[in-house]
Amino acid sequence: MKTVRVWFEKKDTARYISHLDLNRCMSRAFHKTKLPLWYTQGFHPHVFLTITMPLSLGMIGLRESMDIRLTEEMAGEEIIRRLNTALPLDIHVFDVTEPVMKAKDVAWASYEIVYRPENCTPQEALAKLQELLSREEILVSKHTKKGPKEFDIRPYFQDFSLTLAEDGSLRGEHRLPISLNGGVNPGLLKDAAARHLGLDLYERITRTNLYNEKLEPFC
Repeated sequence: MKTVRVWFEKKDTARYISHLDLNRCMSRAFHKTKLPLWYTQGFHPHVFLTITMPLSLGMIGLRESMDIRLTEEMAGEEIIRRLNTALPLDIHVFDVTEPVMKAKDVAWASYEIVYRPENCTPQEALAKLQELLSREEILVSKHTKKGPKEFDIRPYFQDFSLTLAEDGSLRGEHRLPISLNGGVNPGLLKDAAARHLGLDLYERITRTNLYNEKLEPFC
């Protein structure tokens, strides 16, 4: 039995597939592929499938991964081919590797963030967001297992900056802490802009990669 790591993109319409539905989607795809998969034991055996780090609903993922177990050797190219014929168009497998790190090693995620203001000009939105980011405290309501909680995102966005693109969008790149126990969602900045500035922003967030504590790319 061999564990392999399957790498995939989750884009466009697939960004609205929840984590639970993604698991179901992947399980159905694996059933169609006839791959030599290992199944869990017990009364309700199912494909062993572990997605490394859940992706928030609405986010694009460019380097997502999941671990599966094979009962016999198979070339990575063949696994990729079979899966891509069984998966929805906007979920695309691009690599298969042997796992090096474990999911618990993930400590950081990098993001590309795009905003389009809907109730003011891009220039006005940029100025307002820059003023917000300069504050000593930026409180938002964060959902936790114990319910909503006031959370200061300022320490996590103190190095974040936005630029005005030619198409009128506001764009930035950022890295935030993440783990299996939670993390800081980049979407909290949009929440803060609505709460403190009355800004109505269309948001597109892309998770580009995951890293360990040493900022080495997850592999």
